[in-house]
Amino acid sequence: MKNIKILLSLTAVAMFATTSCRKLPDNVSTVEKASYPTITILGSQFYSIPVDGALPAIAATAYDSTIMESYPVTLDASGIDVSTPGLYVVGIQAKNKFGYIGSKNVAVAVTNIDAAWNLSGEYRRTANNALVNLTKVANGLYEVDNVGGAPTFPVVGYFIQINDSTIDFPMQPTDLAGQVDCVDEALTISGVDTSYGWKVVNPNFGPAFRTFVKQ
Repeated sequence: MKNIKILLSLTAVAMFATTSCRKLPDNVSTVEKASYPTITILGSQFYSIPVDGALPAIAATAYDSTIMESYPVTLDASGIDVSTPGLYVVGIQAKNKFGYIGSKNVAVAVTNIDAAWNLSGEYRRTANNALVNLTKVANGLYEVDNVGGAPTFPVVGYFIQINDSTIDFPMQPTDLAGQVDCVDEALTISGVDTSYGWKVVNPNFGPAFRTFVKQ
């Protein structure tokens, strides 16, 4: 009986040693929490320059606060044509080591519009009475808080005023709807009455022309 007890004890020790020395398989993966680099623009997010004016110096940094690492940013301002009036959107991106991408945009308006012009204010869409707000963020450059005048889908975008009857809303990335473009843009100013309109080009919107009247 004594020999049996010793044998059992030795077996238990061997099993413990085998268990305690077991290594994790090499292919065990860990779950990383999704995090994105935060883009910090060094300067303004909105610029307005006259035709043939000097390009603004656009620069930015990127930092992922979750994994506490900085990353280089990529941006390309070569598409800005200072000789042609229009709104140019410069995309800025940074990718962390897990492949997650953070992004931000800088808008550059090229226009000779008089600085005294200001289309800011509250507008009402004629088709459904939805209220939309325009905010002047730089000379001739406006932010609209609801591009389509859709109360349940308030896409934010930017357009430029080129003269007293011409506005331009170029293709641009948005948070809610992805890439959005507007065509057939129109601006009408008659005395104190001001209105603008366009067709929104995006799968989330229909083809109707949308008219907005200043209140």
